Amino acid sequence: MPPDRPARLTVLSGPSGVGKGTVVARLRELYPHVWVSVSCTTRPPRPGERDGVEYHFVSVEQFAQLVRDGELLEHAEFAGNFYGTPRAPLAERLAAGQPTLLEIELQGARQVRQSLPDAFLVFLAPPSMAELERRLAGRGTEPADVIAARLDRARIEMAAEGEFDAVVVNDDIGRATAELVGLIEAVCP
Repeated sequence: MPPDRPARLTVLSGPSGVGKGTVVARLRELYPHVWVSVSCTTRPPRPGERDGVEYHFVSVEQFAQLVRDGELLEHAEFAGNFYGTPRAPLAERLAAGQPTLLEIELQGARQVRQSLPDAFLVFLAPPSMAELERRLAGRGTEPADVIAARLDRARIEMAAEGEFDAVVVNDDIGRATAELVGLIEAVCP
């Protein structure tokens, strides 16, 4: 039987390198009842990423078709690649009353806020800019110029923290994950 009302969507956003993916991976392990939306991207998979798990990896042409067909709730370009959230699976989970999490960048979070004003937006913040720089460099997946661009963008994103309903500082992965789940469960009874 469907719930009396759909669950509220929780959106997790924050600067690149803050640990969104790590928090979400921990959440998937420890709190499997929370459904995590899988975004589409045109970027190539990083080592260990699997199609349909971390992302749906698509071509630029496939992504453009999804946009044309209105199949994405939000979409954005970031660091030369496109990202977007498939609309249908998200709507199905929310209608079924399942706690639902969407991990996206600031531009996408703003689009979600416009189209779904009841969405609960959570900003994942680094303990400091120095720590964020260390994390980005420590990935070893991008050249120095890309890291510099991500840090410039991070400064802009950090200034948007006030647009969010809650802020979680990622200084400890376990604590940050538990705090995020507490926020999800508070808005998705």
